[in-house]
Amino acid sequence: MSESFGGVTTWRGLAALVAPNGWGRFLQDRPLVALAALLVLLTALVDILSPGAVSPDWVAATLIFAAPLGLIAAGQTLVILTGGIDLSVGVVATTAGYVMATLSPNGAVEAILVGLGLGVLIGLINGFGVAVFQVQPLIMTLGMGLVVTGVLNVYAQQTVAAGAVPVVPDVIRQLGAGRILGIIPNSLVLWSLLGVVIIVALKRSGYGRVLYATGNNRIACRLAGVRVWQVLLVTYAVAGLLSAVGGILLSGTTNVADRGLAEPYLLPSVAAVVIGGTSVFGGAGGYSGTMMGALILTIVAGLLVVVHAPAAMGQIVYGGIILVVAAAYARVVTEQT
Repeated sequence: MSESFGGVTTWRGLAALVAPNGWGRFLQDRPLVALAALLVLLTALVDILSPGAVSPDWVAATLIFAAPLGLIAAGQTLVILTGGIDLSVGVVATTAGYVMATLSPNGAVEAILVGLGLGVLIGLINGFGVAVFQVQPLIMTLGMGLVVTGVLNVYAQQTVAAGAVPVVPDVIRQLGAGRILGIIPNSLVLWSLLGVVIIVALKRSGYGRVLYATGNNRIACRLAGVRVWQVLLVTYAVAGLLSAVGGILLSGTTNVADRGLAEPYLLPSVAAVVIGGTSVFGGAGGYSGTMMGALILTIVAGLLVVVHAPAAMGQIVYGGIILVVAAAYARVVTEQT
């Protein structure tokens, strides 16, 4: 089950919905080609609706804003590959970015490490609940997200009372919004490096193989001697870490760190994963498609700005995407039974 060919089930259903004949077969066998074609079409639409908008600066800005979403969706991808879901990714990203900013006056490095450590800690708690106590992932991560939100609110009240002001460090601002030679976004370099690590790990490492196997058949994995609880624990911890990286990067991109920093990224993180072809049932998909999905959603968000659509329209679009993919899954399941 290689990463590059994952998610064929997803694209088989989508292709059957939109192109039932020869083109459908072409699209379902080459999901990344289909995603790339969609990217080109959306880019052309932006240029049609706003002539001259598509430029090197527009491309760089799109990549800058796609990077935090892509990193948050990276953790979501790993969790969904196990057959679960993480509804705390937005809260984790917000907490990491906010706490990092409040601690930055005492040292940027220490503040960043604390933010990342919080992400890992929350992920470990999620993983412990799911893997050891067998709590349903949706319930566990939703409940954990609510708990962390409450703790963050108490922490914010205390810091405000103490006169502390969240400040995004210069190094994070440069990482989030800076460009190499004025062209290549720094955030793209970070995103690309982490993306390569994730893709290679899914394709080549033992962890990647047991991750897919866990999503395919958890009982069979246990019978084969795989310590499934360890796989889940590590996966949720890594998801928390990647969400924290995304939240810290987002604070640098926007130069803002507040209690609502990354909360709007929850639904897009799921949408990016399903657009990329990862099965919500687990065991099929990969991160390369998710990266394309993050870019697509970022361009869609830009399109909504171009047509002066209300902010709520974005939520409608993301929800609609998930519903369309769910319909594709239902069609596939019906054909296979």
